[in-house]
Amino acid sequence: MPKINRIIVYTLLLTIAVSGGFVRQAEAGNKKNKKSIESFVVPDAVLTNQNGVKVSLRTLLQTQKPVMLDFIYTACTTTCPVLSATYASIQNRLAPDTQRVQLVSISVDPDHDTPPVLKGYLKAYRAKPGWDFLTGSREEIDKVLKAFSIKEMSYNYFTLIRSSPDSNWIKITGRLDATEVISEYLK
Repeated sequence: MPKINRIIVYTLLLTIAVSGGFVRQAEAGNKKNKKSIESFVVPDAVLTNQNGVKVSLRTLLQTQKPVMLDFIYTACTTTCPVLSATYASIQNRLAPDTQRVQLVSISVDPDHDTPPVLKGYLKAYRAKPGWDFLTGSREEIDKVLKAFSIKEMSYNYFTLIRSSPDSNWIKITGRLDATEVISEYLK
């Protein structure tokens, strides 16, 4: 089965599991969620989005809209598809106004995750406007990881949420479904 089709199949299965298809398992996972309030200084990093456009991360994240941020890579077959399926579900729930929340995924594998690869990945998840996937040089990605206190990628699920530019970040570790993430940014 081609890789992109496997991703779609895994995503569909994970979306069913996360959104209630396997309720007992999802409920058990939700009890393990941890929430912490974090203060990060967004670095002055220049990254490239899925369309090949250079963007200032600081400018992108200074929007008045709520921001949800995760760190993934397209070749990941464990946590990343679950996080991406959650973002896709968030967009579906917000439709047609998907741009009222800024979703940002930053690749931790810039050597592989070029703009065309990112664009294909977002297409596989049927991403809509309001979800940007960023890559950059190894140096710029490392600067961003350091600023957000990410020492190494693990197989833990986490999402960073900030409701406005002057608020702290909420770091939620553990599996979340779209409803939980949306309710967190509405608080």
